Amino acid sequence: MLHGDVLGERARLTPEKTALVVVPTGERLTYRELDRRAAACAAVWRDRLGLAKGDRVGILAHNRVEFLDSFFAAGKSGAILVPLGTRLTAHELAYMVRDSGMRALVYDGEFAAVIGELRGLVELEHWIALDAPAHPSDLRYADLLSRAPNPEPRTPVSPEDTYCILYTSGTTGRPKGVMLPHRMIAWNAYNTVMSWQLRDDDVSPVFTPLYHAGGLSIFLLPLVAIGGTVVLHRGFDAAEVWATIARERCTVVLGVPTIFKLLMEDPAFGHADLSAVRWFISGGAPLPVYLVDAYRARGVVLKQGYGLTEVGVNCFAMTVEDAARKQGSIGTPMMFTEARLTDTGEREVATGDVGELLLRGPHVCNGYWNNPAATAAALDADGWFHTGDLARRDVDGYFTIAGRGKDMFISGGVNVYPAEIEGELLLHPGVKDAAVIGVAEPTWGEVGVAFVVARPERAASADELRAFLAGRLAKFKIPREFIFVDELPRTPYGKVVKAELAARYAQMQGTGLRAPGSETTP
Repeated sequence: MLHGDVLGERARLTPEKTALVVVPTGERLTYRELDRRAAACAAVWRDRLGLAKGDRVGILAHNRVEFLDSFFAAGKSGAILVPLGTRLTAHELAYMVRDSGMRALVYDGEFAAVIGELRGLVELEHWIALDAPAHPSDLRYADLLSRAPNPEPRTPVSPEDTYCILYTSGTTGRPKGVMLPHRMIAWNAYNTVMSWQLRDDDVSPVFTPLYHAGGLSIFLLPLVAIGGTVVLHRGFDAAEVWATIARERCTVVLGVPTIFKLLMEDPAFGHADLSAVRWFISGGAPLPVYLVDAYRARGVVLKQGYGLTEVGVNCFAMTVEDAARKQGSIGTPMMFTEARLTDTGEREVATGDVGELLLRGPHVCNGYWNNPAATAAALDADGWFHTGDLARRDVDGYFTIAGRGKDMFISGGVNVYPAEIEGELLLHPGVKDAAVIGVAEPTWGEVGVAFVVARPERAASADELRAFLAGRLAKFKIPREFIFVDELPRTPYGKVVKAELAARYAQMQGTGLRAPGSETTP
C-alpha cells in the first residue's frame, strides 16, 4: 500500500546509514535511531494521548529533531500534523488552531509567551512542551517519550488520506490549509530523487524552516528516500552554514534568493571550501541573474527551482549544463509532471507567449481544508492545478516564470509583468533589492511603481535607473515612479508582500506624503 512513511521504509533498507546531523547539539542519528524516535512518538500519540487516525496535531517549533519526530510520526500513525509558523502572533495561530480542529499542540519553550496568550484564545486537550512548559499542567515531551509504549505496526492508511496540513503564508486574506495526502508526500520524494538525480552519498544542510513546505519537501524527504544525510540547523546563520558545508562535505544546498544574497555577502563567501558541492538551488522567488553570476565566479552552479506548497514544491528540473545554457529558466517539468500554459479562456498559448501555469501529476495536493470553494477554484475537474503564476515556454520546452497573475498590470492595453522589470533593476550595481507594483493612472489605466533598496556604497538616483532601463525595456514597462526604501516587506520564505507595498503607496497618496528619496517621472 502506498503511504507516506518514507522514513520507515528507508530505515528498513539501510538502518545503519547516517540519516541526520543536528548542528546545535552535534548529535548524529542513523536511520534506525531516527525511525525509532518517530515510532515512539507515534505510540505516545496513540496510546498516551488517545489520538486516532485523522486527528490533528499542531507543532510550533524551530528546526530540531523533535520536529522530525512529529513529522515522521504522522506517516506512521495516520494522525495529521499541522506545522505552525514561528513568526505568527497568538491571534493568527488561534485561527489555524480553530480551523484545523487540532486536539494537541507541541511547542518549543521559546514560544512560551505566545503559547500563554494562545491559551486564552483557544481550548485544546493536550499542550505538550518540548522545553520548559508555559503552564504547570502542560505535558513534557521528554517525559512522554521516556515512557513511550512499545511501537505497534504502522496504522493502515490510503494514498489519499491527509498526512499534514500546511497553511499558506496568507499574503492576501485568510491563510488556507493545504491538504497534503500520503500519496503526495511519497511522490514528491521519489520524483525529486529521479528528476534531480540525487544520490545516497548526497549531504544537504537544512536551515529553512521546517514548518514550510520547502524545509520539509525539497531536500529532507527526497534525501530520506534515497538514503542521504540531512544536516539540520536550528535556523539560518550565514557563517554557520558556510562552516557546515565545509565540515560535513555538503553536496546539494537549498535556499531562497534572500539567503543566497546573505551568503554571498558573508566574509566566508570568498574562501569557503565548496569542493564537495555539486550545485546550489534557489526557490521561493525569482532568482536575480547577478547571484547566478556571483556563484559561477566561485566555481559552483546556482540553479533555479519552482514549486508551490500545493503541488509538491519540486516541479521542474534541469541539468547543471542547462542551468548555464538556459539562465533564468526553471527547466522542464519533472518526471510524471504535466504542465500547460493557458490564456484567460483556458486555451493553450503559443510558444514564447505568456500564460497561466497549470500542473497535473501525482504530487498535487487534494485541495484546501474546510474550503471547498477555494479547492474548486484551484483544482479543476481534470485534475489540473491552476497555480496563478505566469510563465513562458521556449521552443526547447524550457519554462521561465513571468510573475504572479495578480502582479501583472495592464498599461495602455498592454500586459506588463513586474518580474521582468525587477530582474533588470537588480542588474544595476546600485540596486540591492527591488519590487514593482502596478497602480491606477487615469491616462494609461495602470503604470508601474518601483520600490528600490539602494546599495549604501553606491546609491542610484531615479534618473540613473530610468536611463539604465531605457536601454533594456520598452518605454511602457519603465516605472513611472521610483520609491527608495530601507527594506522590502517579505514573508518568512522570502516572497515580497506586494499587498503591503500597495497599501503603503495608497497611504502616501492619500496623505500627500512622499517617502524619503522618492522620485516621480515628470
